[in-house]
Amino acid sequence: MDIHDLTRQLHAKNNSKIIMMVADGLGGLPFEKGGPTELEAADTPNLDALAVNGVQGASIPVLPGISPGSGPGHLGLFGYDPIKYQIGRGALEATGIGFELQDGDVAIRCNFCTLDADGNISDRRAGRIPTEESTPLAERLRQITIDGIKIFVEPVKEHRFVVVFRGEGLGGHVYDTDPQTTGVPPLDPIAYDDDSHKTVEVAKEFLRQARELLDGEEKANFHTMRGFAAKPNLPTYDEVYGLRAAAVAVYPMYKGLARLVGMDIVGNAQNLEEQAAVVKENWDNYDFFFVHFKYTDSTGEDGNFDAKKARTEEFDAAIPLFTQLDPEVLIVTGDHSTPAFLSSHSWHPVPTLIASECCRPDNHTAFNETTCITGGLGQFEAKYLMSLALANADRLGKYGA
Repeated sequence: MDIHDLTRQLHAKNNSKIIMMVADGLGGLPFEKGGPTELEAADTPNLDALAVNGVQGASIPVLPGISPGSGPGHLGLFGYDPIKYQIGRGALEATGIGFELQDGDVAIRCNFCTLDADGNISDRRAGRIPTEESTPLAERLRQITIDGIKIFVEPVKEHRFVVVFRGEGLGGHVYDTDPQTTGVPPLDPIAYDDDSHKTVEVAKEFLRQARELLDGEEKANFHTMRGFAAKPNLPTYDEVYGLRAAAVAVYPMYKGLARLVGMDIVGNAQNLEEQAAVVKENWDNYDFFFVHFKYTDSTGEDGNFDAKKARTEEFDAAIPLFTQLDPEVLIVTGDHSTPAFLSSHSWHPVPTLIASECCRPDNHTAFNETTCITGGLGQFEAKYLMSLALANADRLGKYGA
C-alpha cells in the first residue's frame, strides 16, 4: 500500500500551520579525518535551541547507498516515493519558470560549460556564469532550427537554461550528456528505450548547431544536457494531504517541483529574510509552507568546506524569522547530503528535525549528523516525513477500528 492511500483516508482539517525549511545538501562529512562536518563546525545556536524541545533523526532520501538528484530528493521530502515517481530535471526546470509543457513535449535542463582546446570539459558550470551574461547566450540558441521540431530555449539562472522539443514521436528517455566530471569530453545523448531514438537525433543536431553558435565564447563555449523528461502527472498536496500548500523558493527548479505537486508559488523572494516576509504575508492563506535554501548545496558541490559552513550559519540565523510566526510544526531538513569533501551529492542520511508541541523530545541540545544518529526519529525514509508532519499537526486521524 502506498502511503498516500492512507493519508487520503486519514487526513483531517484544522487551523494548524506547517513550515518545512529545506537547506539543500545539508548533510556533510569531515573534511579532515577526525574533524567536524560543516554542520558540526558551524555556529548554529538557533538550530540547537530547536533541538532541545524537538525530535531529530536522519532521513534516507531514496534508498540506502543511493545518491539522489535534487528531484528525487525533494519528492521524497514531499512524501512521494522517488522510485515510483520519476521526474526528469528538464520537466522540473521548465515548470519552475512557468513554461506550460504539453503532452508529447520533451524538456531538458541544460548547463553552459567550458571546453578546453582539446574539447574536454574544464568547467561543468562555465564558472557559474552570471545570469546577465548567460541570458543573451541562451537567447542566441533560439536561432537553431530542426525540421519538424518546434524548439523553445528559455534562460533560467546563472549557467542554467531550458530547452523544450515539441514534435511527433519524441520520447523522454535519454541519458545525460554531462559526464559529471572534468577533463573529459561531453557524452553523446543515448536513448534507453525505443521511443526516444528520434529525440536523440534531434538533441545531436541541436548540440551541433549550439557548438557553432557558442564558438569563441570565453566561458560558455558549449553546454551539456541533463534530465530529458516528458510532462509528468502527480497527485496534489490537496488530494493526498488535504493541505493548501505554498512554496517560497528562489531557484526555478524547486518552484517547478513544488508546482508539480500542486503547491502555489508565492512571492519573488531572493533571500531568507524576504522568504520569511512572504510566508508572513501569506500566513492566513495556506496550511503548509515549503521554504528552500540553495546555498548549502552549491558550496558543497564546489568543495568549499568553509563556505558551506558559513552558509549553514546564514541559514541558522534566519530560523527566528520563522519561529516567531509560531507554526504548530517546524521541520528542518535537506533533500540530500552534499559534503564538500566529495564535491557532490552523496548517499549519506540527512539531518532532520521536527519541532512541535506534541513531538517526543529526545534530550539533545545540538543538531548535527552525530546527534541525529541517536535522535528519536532514528533513520527513516524521507517519503514518511510528510505523514510525520501531519501527525504532529494533528492532521491525521486514527487508522483502523
